[in-house]
Amino acid sequence: MTKSEISSDSEIAAVVEQLASAVLDKNNAAKFDRKQITEMLTSALQLARDKPNTLNLKIANAALTEMREAFAMFAPYTERKKVTIFGSARTTKDDPLYKLTEQVAKALADDGWMVVTGAGPGIMEAGMSGAGREMSIGVSIRLPFETSANPIIAGDDKYVSMRYFFTRKLMLVKESHAFICMPGGFGTLDEMFELLTLLQTGKGNPVPLVLLDLPGDPFWSSVDTFVKTSLLPRNLVSESDLALYHVAAGVTEAVTEIGNFYTNYHSMRIVGKKIVLRVKNQVTDSLLRELNLKFADLCESGRIERIEPTSPEISDHDNLDKFRIAFAFARRDFGGLRSLIDLLNSSVR
Repeated sequence: MTKSEISSDSEIAAVVEQLASAVLDKNNAAKFDRKQITEMLTSALQLARDKPNTLNLKIANAALTEMREAFAMFAPYTERKKVTIFGSARTTKDDPLYKLTEQVAKALADDGWMVVTGAGPGIMEAGMSGAGREMSIGVSIRLPFETSANPIIAGDDKYVSMRYFFTRKLMLVKESHAFICMPGGFGTLDEMFELLTLLQTGKGNPVPLVLLDLPGDPFWSSVDTFVKTSLLPRNLVSESDLALYHVAAGVTEAVTEIGNFYTNYHSMRIVGKKIVLRVKNQVTDSLLRELNLKFADLCESGRIERIEPTSPEISDHDNLDKFRIAFAFARRDFGGLRSLIDLLNSSVR
């Protein structure tokens, strides 16, 4: 088939099949992986057929290329627990916030957490200084005034540089199991509120989001007050949404909030129309009754029930050693889901 003949979806599909046979078969790609890769190849050829301008092609190509580089960089650390720290690049080393960031990063690293930051100066450097190079991962953005990584992570295999904010944000969020936001400017506020939006809409899995204030300097407390006095009374957010974040006034409180979230809760997965929550301890009959009493409104139908691993989980060997509860989640109140997880955790503390 010649280049001029490739015009219809069926012809594109034929070309993709040829590419799949030439590449995927030799690499023994899994059935699910083959489907995803085939769809990416199809999209690329359809993009060519659409005759986009050069800028659009550059954006698509650069985004895919740097995501591939970032995926490869993170791959060896998939099973490691990771916390992302956001904050201002303008914070100086003599600022008490710098020391506070070092302290919270060190406390988490000592507990086995890898610390992910944007790899720049200020709070980002403080997080890596506290965690140490071995426990740090950097995802930087190329800016005219911020052209390289901070000296702690520069040249390390656990560092990647990205051109676009949206791809960088994806990698700063996708791999982490907890988040700490230090005081910062427009960028930090953007990152914090995007995280909240992901949690509120269910586009991100439930995770602890800690807004860490310097004692005596109520930066995030002021934001919390704004949410409660301006957004909540206008019904722009729900009361249950307040459970999606926690304002902490020191290192101990921040580390405790993150640790408590994983006291019993382990992970979740959507299977069909149900949400499956995996926990470390079996849910007792009394706790199950309490869950159904307090969170019946989260169920689109039926009840919260104990279950065995589902077929998709068994096929993927997905945390088969964990206990499970499941229910048909109405997918409206993710703050309520967070409160349900908090009850699961408090039941074993």
